[in-house]
Amino acid sequence: MLAIRSAIFNVAFYVNLIVLMILGLPMCLFGRRGVFFMAHLWARTSLWLLRAICGLSVEFRGLDNIPKSGCIVAAKHQSFLETFSIASNFDDVAIILKKALKYIPLFGFYLIASDQIAIDRSQGRKALNSILDQAKPALAAGRRILIFPEGTRRAPGAPPDYKYGVAAIYAGAGAPCVPVAINTGLFWGRRGFLRHPGVAVIEYLPAIEAGLDAQTFLARLQATIEPACARLYEEAFANDPTLRARLAG
Repeated sequence: MLAIRSAIFNVAFYVNLIVLMILGLPMCLFGRRGVFFMAHLWARTSLWLLRAICGLSVEFRGLDNIPKSGCIVAAKHQSFLETFSIASNFDDVAIILKKALKYIPLFGFYLIASDQIAIDRSQGRKALNSILDQAKPALAAGRRILIFPEGTRRAPGAPPDYKYGVAAIYAGAGAPCVPVAINTGLFWGRRGFLRHPGVAVIEYLPAIEAGLDAQTFLARLQATIEPACARLYEEAFANDPTLRARLAG
């Protein structure tokens, strides 16, 4: 039944996405406001489908830890689930993402219309300078900058691999940073199509104030996120004793 429910959800999820992208194209004429209206609609309908079909819901914690002004949101990345779920918590967010995503039909048009921060990672230092050039005015305008500091999805429990880029952005932009711990990868894996029932948690932790040097910040970010994620893993296993065995199988 798990495989059947997951297959039904995956079909419904992508059909929902494609239909909303087509119907929502006129909303791009309203710029970021129109795009985020559609993004929130997509997130709400996707989360409803996930809960109704797979029995998987998402719990957000610590929303009051997010500053009212511009800040960096640095989130652990384990699956596609937290990508659209986190974006749904903000009226206006700039996501640091691969430039290649802008060339995906329809989807890329929304990224362009909403002024997302697209980079070419192969350009090294030049890419980092490009991020800063785009991030500073976005933060000054009160937008939140969403970054996945490890650069890619990693399985729960995998050794952390935090990149220096997030620290350089933090130091260069002079903005506070909200660490985000998750356990989403236990329920929605980075590979495969199974969607396990339960409650996935996305937790916004207390902000790291601006002004630390880059190395101190990077060490503090990792030391904040990793134990919080480990706590959320154990909480999920305690709530569902069968989860660990299902993941192992």
